[in-house]
This record gives sequence, C-alpha cells and structure tokens, in this order.
Amino acid sequence: MTPAVPLVLLGLVDAAFSGFRAYAGSDARIRKRRPVTRATLRGLAVGVVLLLAPALTAGLLLLFTSDQTRTHGTLTAGGLGYLLPLTAYAAAVLLSLTAYFVLPFRASTLAMVIGLAPMTLLRPLAIAAACLGAVLNGGGGPALLVGVIAGAAVLCVEPVVHRRWYQHVQ
Repeated sequence: MTPAVPLVLLGLVDAAFSGFRAYAGSDARIRKRRPVTRATLRGLAVGVVLLLAPALTAGLLLLFTSDQTRTHGTLTAGGLGYLLPLTAYAAAVLLSLTAYFVLPFRASTLAMVIGLAPMTLLRPLAIAAACLGAVLNGGGGPALLVGVIAGAAVLCVEPVVHRRWYQHVQ
C-alpha cells in the first residue's frame, strides 16, 4: 500500500481547515456561509500549490537515485511512519469536531475549548512526531526530507491565506 494518497488527502483537508482558520474572527456578520466557503477554498487552493513541493522532492529523489526500487521502498516505509501519528492526530480532531457539531451549545463550546483549540496549537508537534515516525519506520534521510518539506507546506497554508486575503481585516 502506498501512503501517498491518504497523506495527500490529510494535507488537503488540513489546508481547507487552515483557510477557514485564517478567516475566522475577521468578519462580524452572522450569516457567513459564503465567506467561510470562500476561505476554505482559498486554503485548499494554497494547499494544493504548496503540497507540490514535497511531491516534487519525492519525484526528484526517485529520478536521481541509483537504486529507484530501494528509494521507493524507503519513501514508502517513511510515508507509513509519517501517516501513523497524523492519523492519531486527525482522529482526535475528528472526535472534537463531532462533539462540537452534535452536542448541545454549552457542551459543544466546551468541546471547542478543550479539544479543537489545543489541537490547533499541537499541529507543529504532530508534524514533528510524523517526521520522527518516518525515520523510525525505516524511511531514513529521504523520507525525513520529504516529511519536513510536507510539514512546512501544511504549516504555511494558514499564514499565506491570512496574509494574502485577510491581513487588512481587523
């Protein structure tokens, strides 16, 4: 199994949420469906562009290696190691989101305060854990390189969206 597809999907979902976070709090209107959708799509678009960097890095590693089979195996092992911590993180975020949308108002507010807010702050640590997982699972230097570039890409989506579209609002 190649971990590329689930990793790309996680990266794109994270980018969409990053677009929303870049917009959140910048508009006092009550009905915000259209601006929220626009912000989410902006995050997704920026994420698509930024996630080309790790894909290009992996492609170049495979192109310029002397043993493509070994490098592909190393990147696959590293990708699986990278995926495990991110899957645990995504499950915790999904649980918090589910609580937020399903529970009554007070409980959903509590779910946001003790679940979603800290999980947002823990994103860099989750990516660091994913990089460590990539190395420990046998990915070595190539997987670490691709993982660090991918982590930097997803962490840059929110600041890029905020700076480009929402910095003037406040």
